Amino acid sequence: VADFFVICSGNSARQLDAIADAIDEMVYKTLKENPWHIEGKNNKEWMLLDYITVVAHIFQNEKRSYYTLEKLWGDAKITQIES
Repeated sequence: VADFFVICSGNSARQLDAIADAIDEMVYKTLKENPWHIEGKNNKEWMLLDYITVVAHIFQNEKRSYYTLEKLWGDAKITQIES
């Protein structure tokens, strides 16, 4: 299991792509790291960028509400970041 999860959501497939691209670009620019594994680029409902110690979960809003990953780690510290 990763040390940190980034959990975020968007309203459309285009937004999910933009979020994933922005995360990937920022991580590469600052850390020179590429994702070890990527999931969901084709279905555009739940995308995952795995950087080993950090995993970014990017959901369509309704899928985020359905899966509620935040509840699986109820004892974890949650930090809200507004865009």
